[in-house]
Amino acid sequence: MASSTQNHQQHFPTSSGTTSAPPPTPSTTKHNFTSTSDSAATDLLSRLLHRLPPTLSNTPLLLRRRSSIATTTTTSPPVVPFSELNSSLSTTLPSVSELGFFQLTSHSIPSELARSAESDSLSLFNLPRHLKHQHFPRSWPLGFDDDDDDDDEEDNGTGDSLFLDSSCSTDSSELSLSSLREFTREMEKIGFAVVEALLCAMGLQNPAGEDPDSLCSMMWVSNRSGSPDDKLVGSGVFYPYVVGLHYQFRSQSCSLLADPGWVTVSSSMDSILVTLGDIAQVWSNGKLKKVSGKPALSMEEGNNSSPFTSMSLLVTLPLESTVSPLYPRVVISNHDNKNQHEDEDSESNEVNKFNSFSFEDYAWRVYHERVPLKDPLDRYRI
Repeated sequence: MASSTQNHQQHFPTSSGTTSAPPPTPSTTKHNFTSTSDSAATDLLSRLLHRLPPTLSNTPLLLRRRSSIATTTTTSPPVVPFSELNSSLSTTLPSVSELGFFQLTSHSIPSELARSAESDSLSLFNLPRHLKHQHFPRSWPLGFDDDDDDDDEEDNGTGDSLFLDSSCSTDSSELSLSSLREFTREMEKIGFAVVEALLCAMGLQNPAGEDPDSLCSMMWVSNRSGSPDDKLVGSGVFYPYVVGLHYQFRSQSCSLLADPGWVTVSSSMDSILVTLGDIAQVWSNGKLKKVSGKPALSMEEGNNSSPFTSMSLLVTLPLESTVSPLYPRVVISNHDNKNQHEDEDSESNEVNKFNSFSFEDYAWRVYHERVPLKDPLDRYRI
């Protein structure tokens, strides 16, 4: 995919239906609170690596994946039934906060709908490249991400990703995406409920409580054509989010890039693997561990000759948003509880561990730095 600013012409629609101006590229972004030579050198090296051909620029990340995954042990994530979402998240919050992920079961999405949506998605990846971009014009971050620098008409076999808005909009009137749209709507409902339950369990105010447009969602579909050399099905693409919902079409292990490093988890078929993102970590003022990107799904347990599709719903923010730690939730009580007010004052006076920052600027940087050399949030830490 081209990384030049010339390709950055259109943008993810804001909550008001308009598009915002492109943020400055990482090379011109200035921050008053970070200007050290070490940060500048790291940014320069990251940009130089991004200019390499995709097969070369992704090599360090790929090698780190395989070497790290080989040494990790498979763990089972905490299980949270959707029917008991609020109470269960409150109980499992300590382990969820430390891990950055959990498994959601007993949700309302029928297995038949999920597989119909998967079929819709596969049909899109089977389109010729020119039709992909005709039906889904690139409008960052939406559209196909399939290494635009490659001028070949045929796909190179490494697969690609498709980012869709919550309506799965397309410029084509011929494509039938009814199952994919319904699946996306259902995943979005669950995602918003998870955000509310998570913030409630942490005692934090939900920004969507007063302004429903302060949250939005994206459907992220990735495809990999199977081959004996394809051991992992993932993506070098990153996009910031609050929570990510990754539907599990099969029972098999996957690897997550969590705060401590790569961790391998196993989840049951038709469950939803929920990961906490970088925005959730900032909102919690660092109390929540995060997972970057989407799961890298292992194909060693299955048939490597079969195409593999992963579908993730990202609950994220409109581009014009500002990201900062959230305030504690206000509890209204009929009792005069002096200790309660003291506790609230103590939490309100908690020192922020992150500076406020522009979501659009951050999203642009994270998305285009395909070989991150350090945690992108480090530049905003106090």
